[in-house]
Amino acid sequence: MIYLVMINVLSFFIMGLDKVKAKKQRYRISENTLLFVALIGGSLGSYLAMYCFHHKTKHIKFYMGIPLILFIQILIYCFYFYTKF
Repeated sequence: MIYLVMINVLSFFIMGLDKVKAKKQRYRISENTLLFVALIGGSLGSYLAMYCFHHKTKHIKFYMGIPLILFIQILIYCFYFYTKF
């Protein structure tokens, strides 16, 4: 549970940082890195950051991919906790 909190805070932070870098036209965080962090458990943080910062909301792999990753992760977590108890 601590891991999930930390990875989601990290994903929210790096999505916000990428938005700041985009506004200042500086070196950006790669889309693969943003998607990877979402894939390893940070999908909720990425999803919230996308709409909080209005960042990557027009890219199909983000506005379709992040919610899909989040949905699959929720299913996995529910299955894991359902079978554990």
